[in-house]
Amino acid sequence: MVFPLLIVAAILVVVIIVVLVVVVKNETEKGGRDVIKNVYIYLVLFATLMMTIGGSVGAFMAVADIVSPVPYYQTFEEFKRLETEKPRTDTSAPEREITLSEEELRQQYDAMVLMEKERQINRAKNSLIKSFGWIIIPLPVFVYFQRQLVNKDN
Repeated sequence: MVFPLLIVAAILVVVIIVVLVVVVKNETEKGGRDVIKNVYIYLVLFATLMMTIGGSVGAFMAVADIVSPVPYYQTFEEFKRLETEKPRTDTSAPEREITLSEEELRQQYDAMVLMEKERQINRAKNSLIKSFGWIIIPLPVFVYFQRQLVNKDN
């Protein structure tokens, strides 16, 4: 599934390069240097705009994860069953079996759910900071080249 997609992307890149070369060769007599500058400016504008959009989407998703983290997937009944079936690894204690009460199991489960929720929120905060990087870093480059384009048209 990925392999045909890579082939299509490679063919698309080759076609774009061929079109650019043909346009530059045809426009060489008519100010080809300006054409190359325009193509460069538009490519930089496109790349930085895509980076900024991607960062904005990532930031929105991170904020959504902070506001409403994914609920913990394991139910209390599954946790209880797994805890009662867990083999003992403590060899210093006698062979008697230690069983936890329902209340102790519930406290352990609630603590685990709370820790998982906090872990997801911290992961979302980290993702939010990274997404802001994808917005803040290319944005000045985009603004600079946008002004270059506006100044050139005047």
